[in-house]
Amino acid sequence: MEYAQSVVGDKKIAGKEIIQSCQRFLDDVGNDEYDFRTRDAEFVIKIIETTFVHDKGERLDGSPLRGEPFILEPWQKFIIYNLLGFFQKDTEIRRYKEAFIFLPRKNGKTRFVAALSWGLSLLERKSGSTVYIVGAALKQAMQSFEFIKFNLTEMGEINNFRVLDNNMEHSISGALGDGSLFIQALAANPDTQDSLNCNIGIADELHAYKTPKQYNIIKEAMKAYTNKLMIGITTAGDKMSSFCYQRLKYCQKILDKTVKDEQYFVFIAKADEDEAGNVDYTNPIQHEKANPNYGVTIRPEDILNDAEQAQNDPQQRKDFYAKSLNIYTSAMKAYFNIDEFRKSDSNYDWTLDELAKLPIKWYGGADLSKMHDLTAAALSGTYKHKGKEVDIIITHAFFPITQAYVKAEEDNIPLFGWQDDGHLTMSNTPTVLYDDVVRWFINMRKLGFSIKQIGFDKKFGREFFNGMKKAKFRIVDQPQYFYKKSEGFRHIEMKSKNEELYYLHSSAFEYCVQNVRAIEKTDDMIQYEKVDGDGGSARIDLFDAGVFATVQKLDDTTMDNVAKKWLNS
Repeated sequence: MEYAQSVVGDKKIAGKEIIQSCQRFLDDVGNDEYDFRTRDAEFVIKIIETTFVHDKGERLDGSPLRGEPFILEPWQKFIIYNLLGFFQKDTEIRRYKEAFIFLPRKNGKTRFVAALSWGLSLLERKSGSTVYIVGAALKQAMQSFEFIKFNLTEMGEINNFRVLDNNMEHSISGALGDGSLFIQALAANPDTQDSLNCNIGIADELHAYKTPKQYNIIKEAMKAYTNKLMIGITTAGDKMSSFCYQRLKYCQKILDKTVKDEQYFVFIAKADEDEAGNVDYTNPIQHEKANPNYGVTIRPEDILNDAEQAQNDPQQRKDFYAKSLNIYTSAMKAYFNIDEFRKSDSNYDWTLDELAKLPIKWYGGADLSKMHDLTAAALSGTYKHKGKEVDIIITHAFFPITQAYVKAEEDNIPLFGWQDDGHLTMSNTPTVLYDDVVRWFINMRKLGFSIKQIGFDKKFGREFFNGMKKAKFRIVDQPQYFYKKSEGFRHIEMKSKNEELYYLHSSAFEYCVQNVRAIEKTDDMIQYEKVDGDGGSARIDLFDAGVFATVQKLDDTTMDNVAKKWLNS
């Protein structure tokens, strides 16, 4: 209570999301829908602090911690009181079934996970508690498992449990008189974990999970229990199309109260960002906001030194953002800062119907797959608005439904989410149906878009080229030379930086922008390609189509200007 009140009352430095979490707690303590009982939380805290000791580490003064009692910090107790303190009114049913704990490196996350697993397993022993500690790789889960095993040895209790620690299994199990416990370390492998059954699941290093299924398979294993608890605990990563990043954005919406999810506890420790995603990363106040263990396991002088190195060496900056400030960044090889695009896009809010009625000349572009991959179409136009020349890019994706389930799973592309949001059309064919792309342009024309011309490299789809001509579109053969595309690329880049770019808030377009990798050439030229994703899974097709459309617009505008000068002369 003191921790929550001091955070909300600005007596303790904390980031925006921690302040929101503390305010949520204070509001809910007085909420008539819940009973707040301290019994279970205090049992777990007492178990941890009286049975667990540190296995390594040093205090700030350099004195060793090994063998010293594992005393929880106020923020850790705050998490435990939240998870275990709230009950549905007049029942023994706990409120929270799921938790998202987001912490930078070196804040004691792994040891806290292990201690919490131990405390929860004893609390739920009468139900035959089963705890799975799951890492994207087994090595991650093993750190917590080894810490529990170390402490059982220190207690002199190791022989009272059945401990399996070999190539086949890493588990601790035993009877406890009035119940039992089972704790196992696992690698997240949904293909071999369909038969799991547990009441407590801890998904460690969530940012390294490649697919949502790795998380959901553990969550699904809890359906037989009422007081189940699924905890995702992680540090920021560098892949904004990942499951973890989407989970972070969802949890921020819970704290912002734009989404209501009463069964989800959220604790997000990160530095504060401005609208463009910038962070005052050399400021010690931001360091303390991001790190709950600032001054405990986080040495202020060390993190300040790291910040100064990041300032002097830009190559270090993204790592510092992710690991020390807990700020998600684009992949190290990605070219764009997606927050610049989002800030620009947020300034405008025209709908498709509104855009169709505006006096805009539209130019098209298409990027077609050869067989059964992502295909993209785009329109680009410019509109004068409040003294600004706003570039508008409308994109649409196409994918064969027979391959969609496989690609969405293997490559972690949110195809079905795009379909739900209206950004993608699924074709009922094994390969891309070019007629669907032609039909999209026809429908946009029917809606009222005045499409002057469309650029497309016909050697990548002569069938589509002919289909567009038959539909009476003016289609221009546009070879994919990098020096030609460079002009469109630079134009989009400039417009995003000047906050003169609008793409209808398309998450599909943002996904592709984040996957663009670019190489600077001579004479300010640029050659771009997709970043190396997992097995080459990244996609940039919607961005590519937007570039093609922009090139057509720039070429035609140049021709118009030349013609005007000739006529005037």
